[in-house]
Amino acid sequence: MRFSHASPSLRRLAVETEQLSKLNTLVAALRTGNRFYSGKLRTARLESGVPSLKEFSQRMPFTRKDEIVADQQNHPPYGTNLTFSLECYRRFSQTSGTLGRPMYWLDTVESWDWMLDNWLRVYGSAGVTPHDHIFFAFSFGPFLGFWTAFECAARLGCLCLPGGGMSSVSRLRTILDNNVTVLCCTPTYAIRLAEVAEEEKISLSDAKVKTLILSGEPGASIPGTRARIESLWHGARILDHHGMTETGPVSYGCPKKPGVLHIIESAFIAEIVDAESGRAVEPGESGELVLTNLGRIGSPLLRYRTGDVVQATIQSPCECDTYDLALDGGILGRTDDMLVVRGVNVYPSAIEQIVRASGDVAEYRVEVHTDRALPEIKIQLEPAPGCARETGLAERVETAMRTAFNLRVEVSVVPSGNLPRFEMKAKRWVRV
Repeated sequence: MRFSHASPSLRRLAVETEQLSKLNTLVAALRTGNRFYSGKLRTARLESGVPSLKEFSQRMPFTRKDEIVADQQNHPPYGTNLTFSLECYRRFSQTSGTLGRPMYWLDTVESWDWMLDNWLRVYGSAGVTPHDHIFFAFSFGPFLGFWTAFECAARLGCLCLPGGGMSSVSRLRTILDNNVTVLCCTPTYAIRLAEVAEEEKISLSDAKVKTLILSGEPGASIPGTRARIESLWHGARILDHHGMTETGPVSYGCPKKPGVLHIIESAFIAEIVDAESGRAVEPGESGELVLTNLGRIGSPLLRYRTGDVVQATIQSPCECDTYDLALDGGILGRTDDMLVVRGVNVYPSAIEQIVRASGDVAEYRVEVHTDRALPEIKIQLEPAPGCARETGLAERVETAMRTAFNLRVEVSVVPSGNLPRFEMKAKRWVRV
C-alpha cells in the first residue's frame, strides 16, 4: 500500500485498519454460510466479529493443508469450505498433488475478480502496460496461476499469447515473431528456453523481451540464478512472484530491490511463525508464512500454514515506498524441503545459489542418500557449453559448499545432455 504524506506510524495503522475491516466483512459471511469455518469461529469466540488483528492471531486456530484434504475426502468432491451454494461457483482449479492427494478449489465470479486485482499489483510492479505483448510459456491445465495471470493481462489490454502445447522451439519462434516484451514462466524454463535457443542458433539478442515474471520456484529471488537468467536474456529485468492454488496470487517482486518479494497486504493478512511452536518470530528471523485471504469469500482460508519459509526485512517502508510486508530473498524454501546434513540445516535454495554463482553450470542434480545413519548429499553438475575446466568447476562448487556450510559435499561432473530438463517446476532433488 502507498500513502503520500502521512507519518510512518499512521501509514502502517491505515494498512492494518483496512485489513481489520475486510476481515470482519469476511467473518460476517463465514459465520452463517461456511460449514468449515463457522465452528472454528464459534470456538475462537470470533463469530460476532474480530476486535483486533492481535486477538485474531491469538484466538483463531491455524488451518492446515491436511485439514482441507481430509475435509474433501470426507465430503467429496469439494468439501465444506464453500460459503455459498454450488450454483454460485464458476471456476475449478486443483493443486498438483505432488506430496499427496490434490486439493480441489472452486471460485465465484467475485473471488475470481479479487484474484485478478491481485495480479494487477504484480503487473504494476513489473511496469507492464497495455502496450506489452505477453507470452505465457505454460502448458495450461487446472493449475490456477496460469489462468489468473492470462486473464488479468487480457483485461489490462495486453496482447496475450498462450504457449500451451508448443515445443520450446515453437515458443521461441512465437516470442520473436510477435515482438513479445514480457515472458511469464518458471525460472528453470527461462534457462531452458535460452539453452534451446543456443542449440537451434536462435539469437535472443533479436528478441524484444524486456521483462521476465517468474514463479513456481524461488529462483528469481536467488542472486546467482537471477544473474544467470539476466545474462541469458541479455539484461532483461527479472521479477519474482509467488502464489498457490488455495491462496491465489500472493506477492509481487519489489521494483526497487531485486530479491525482495512484497505480500499484497490489501488482500492478505500475513504472519511469520516458528514452524515448531507456531509462535510469531522476532523481526528479521525466518519462519513459516501464514496467510489469511481477505477477498476470496467463496472459498476462504484463515491463518493458513503455507509451508513456505520466509524472512521479513526490518526496513519499513521499503525503498519502493510501500508498507507491504517485504520478504528478503523471497521464498527461502519449504518446511518439508529442509534437510539436516550432519547437523546443518540445508535448503534447496541455498544449494542453488552456490551452484549458479559458480558459473558454467547448464544443469545440476542433488542426490539425497538416506540409506545411512545420517543423510548425505551428492551433487552432479552438467557443464555449460564452453566450460574450460570441468574438474575445476567441481572443485569450485565443493569449496563453496565447504565455506557456506562447513560440510564436505561430493561434487561430480557428468557429460553434456545427461541431466533432465524441465518445463515447469524442476525436480532436481532425488532420493536414492
